[in-house]
Amino acid sequence: MSKICLCLTGKTIARNLEILEKYRSQVDIAELRVDFLDAEERLHIRRFPELAGVPTILTVRRRIDGGRFTEGEGARIVLLATGLAFADADRRRNFAYVDLESDLEVPSLEEAARTFGTRIIRSMHDFRGVPADLARQLRELRRHGDEIAKYAVMPQGLADTAEIFRAARETEDVEKILLGMGPYGTSTRILAERLGSLLSFTSPRDEAGVECAGPGQFDPVELEKDYRFRSLRKDTVIYGIIGSPLAATSSPMIHNPAFDRAGLNAVYVPFRTDSLPAFFNLADELSVKGISVTIPFKEDVVFSLRETSAEVKSIGACNTAIRQAVGWSGYNTDAVGFSDSLLAFLGRKHLRGKHIAIIGAGGVARAVASEVHRLGGRACVLNRSVVRAKEVAERFGFAWGSLDDRGISLMDKFHDVIVQTTSVGMEGDLDADPIGLYRFLGSERVIDLIYKPPKTRMLARAEAAGCSILNGRDMLERQARLQFALFTGMEFPEK
Repeated sequence: MSKICLCLTGKTIARNLEILEKYRSQVDIAELRVDFLDAEERLHIRRFPELAGVPTILTVRRRIDGGRFTEGEGARIVLLATGLAFADADRRRNFAYVDLESDLEVPSLEEAARTFGTRIIRSMHDFRGVPADLARQLRELRRHGDEIAKYAVMPQGLADTAEIFRAARETEDVEKILLGMGPYGTSTRILAERLGSLLSFTSPRDEAGVECAGPGQFDPVELEKDYRFRSLRKDTVIYGIIGSPLAATSSPMIHNPAFDRAGLNAVYVPFRTDSLPAFFNLADELSVKGISVTIPFKEDVVFSLRETSAEVKSIGACNTAIRQAVGWSGYNTDAVGFSDSLLAFLGRKHLRGKHIAIIGAGGVARAVASEVHRLGGRACVLNRSVVRAKEVAERFGFAWGSLDDRGISLMDKFHDVIVQTTSVGMEGDLDADPIGLYRFLGSERVIDLIYKPPKTRMLARAEAAGCSILNGRDMLERQARLQFALFTGMEFPEK
């Protein structure tokens, strides 16, 4: 079974032990990154395994392999030898593993390690992408049968990610550590058991004086709690969410606890997606059973579906897809999730007599416009591209305009409720306000369907003017409950 390894990158032994103690209940193995230690601290690494009290990997990583060590190979070999010297008959006081790169050949180090039961991890790091012959290289990486092959690659897109899982399937008989770094490697860290990888590496988050040891690593608490890492098996059913950049999704924290409460052997994984064909190729490799679809794929994904629900046909956008015996079926839970949230916010059962401004013209805006129309409201659709705004608005007989002075003036007639549906104002774009030209009166009910941050610049400005405000968290949870039912055929298990 795959284990969680905590990478320790503090500058001192004491600091690393402090971090390890904080995460002890979440991790199985620790990796002491000697290359991050202060020079004087490196003299004391031999005692670390005994002090740590968990199996420990000795690693001195060079810059060329993503580490910090720059003093030359001679000095690095001396450090590795220091960590392995004076081995104890009690193996728990020795390093359980030593990481030696594929091009490092020092027979005396290897002999010292094997004599006292320290296992050699033979490692390779490729930051350029995923080699086409990854499976072959994994097989050839080990110099002796008792070594563990470790290959860390940097997928440049989901096509590369699929290659990692294919290589894992073709090397099921090889004892290995295999992972994808960076944003397209997220699924490999969660699904280490599916890869047959002995370890998934993690780093503590938001710890003063501690750095992430590798691009894309999870916090150990996040991996264990949010993704139930230790309960995942090779036959665990996979669901997920696709989108780009997919930097701030809370959906896993809704679905994974629900799977747990329902007693289901399932996991919900984020897949940062660069192309739909690449994702569906990966989905075939992993037998992904269902997905949530978010920006910017809600409209384009419709063309990849074999069947679509009436809501998808009406709206022209899909946010939920389920694998069927042949092809995928598409649904839209955004629409009902939004309208249920909106009506609860307004304390109404319909929108008759209400004039509503819809900001944006993407898949979410289409769902919002559909529900406003169904509930009897009148609306205008405003978007940076007036052509896109017109396309959405005309479907429902609404007014439209651009987000310039002329378009914003339409809001003088449509400001009972303002619904912001774009990604403008999300984390990474916190200072942006899609309707910065509009001056709130204080009587508007304002909804921003972003939920990270919980209060965007636009919402803060509306609240300061005296408006009632609502972010997208409530809609997210409502539509997720509907998705869960589509995924599993079960009612969402409340806490």
